[in-house]
Amino acid sequence: MSAAGPPQGANYSPSGGSAATQPQAWQDHTSTARILVVDDTPHNVMLLCDLVEAQGYAAIAAESGREALAKIATDTPQLVLLDVVMPGMDGYAVCRAIRKDPKNAILPVVMVTALDPAEERIKGLGSGADDFLTKPINEAELLARVRSLLRIKSLYDTVEAQGRQLAEWNATLQQRVAEQVAHIGRLSQLKRFFSPQLAELIVAGGADDPLRSHRRDVTVVFIDLRGFTEFAEGVDPESLMGMLREFHEAMGRLIIDYQGTLERFTGDGMMIFFNDPVPISDPTERAIRMALAMQREFRKLCARWRNRRVELDLAIGIAEGPATIGAIGFEGRIDYGAIGPVTNLAARLCDQAQGGAILADADTLGRIAGRVDAEPLGRMSLKGMSKAIAVARIRGLR
Repeated sequence: MSAAGPPQGANYSPSGGSAATQPQAWQDHTSTARILVVDDTPHNVMLLCDLVEAQGYAAIAAESGREALAKIATDTPQLVLLDVVMPGMDGYAVCRAIRKDPKNAILPVVMVTALDPAEERIKGLGSGADDFLTKPINEAELLARVRSLLRIKSLYDTVEAQGRQLAEWNATLQQRVAEQVAHIGRLSQLKRFFSPQLAELIVAGGADDPLRSHRRDVTVVFIDLRGFTEFAEGVDPESLMGMLREFHEAMGRLIIDYQGTLERFTGDGMMIFFNDPVPISDPTERAIRMALAMQREFRKLCARWRNRRVELDLAIGIAEGPATIGAIGFEGRIDYGAIGPVTNLAARLCDQAQGGAILADADTLGRIAGRVDAEPLGRMSLKGMSKAIAVARIRGLR
């Protein structure tokens, strides 16, 4: 406080009532807010500090403009009570310095002066002050304005915190979207080969990368339409593709239901295997159950196709054994395939099977002995096989 101000001790009037006589709302209102009191007169600083502390606030004192700026930087007050007339750096200069720092753009500043209120109010607001009080200070008016400005500051801080959180969410949203797109893309690719359940498990990390080459015992199933070549010669392309689509959809649903892995379509046939990429219990029995269900479903399709004079039948071959499995192809066209004698054996058994039959080798059926009803067909010489193979026709499961 400079010499131009009123006499010391006359600046803060109890005309608004003491802290003890304030309304009950003030009595109950407590806060951890820190209020910086800036005045070059120690007596005035002490009176204001006592006043705000009586209301539950924490008071910070500064007796010069430069000290005030230092306290703002170190103590981060929530409100500043700033005297205008001070030696060296007056209140206007302090207020302008406060506003230069973006961090203090919303810090409430209440300027206090004993000079001409109208002129000083304009200058104070022009320098960035939020409110203005004249001396002698009315305690009730001071506390009401402090409470109002602190409430506004608290709301602003809440909005600012929410804004920062929203910015963080937005910053991670793009990454999350990219991850989801990659997840969906990988899932779509895997669903070309695996059942949706297996594809989800692989993408979620519940199985090893299936596209990496690996060795595993699998049960392979080959299916083939008998009479398809002759039939295709006498039917228009649209009808032919429509019937194939029906056939593939019906067989595909069963592959998914029994958790098989579709290796490839061969036009009028398919290759499916079990126990990869995720090991399953009883892959051979599951393969046989699927094959029996396919024969039943195919008979239903033939019943719908009778009016087209269709004479087709379904042949199936099943074999179990080790295979090398993984990605096969080149950049831009990759399939998931199984290679090994077991795939050749299943294909040759399918070739040997008559329409409506399911053939399997004796070694494969031996793994589920007692659970399958099969008719032995003796040993057969199969194309590409150096030795005759004991073969049986599967009738059903016991």
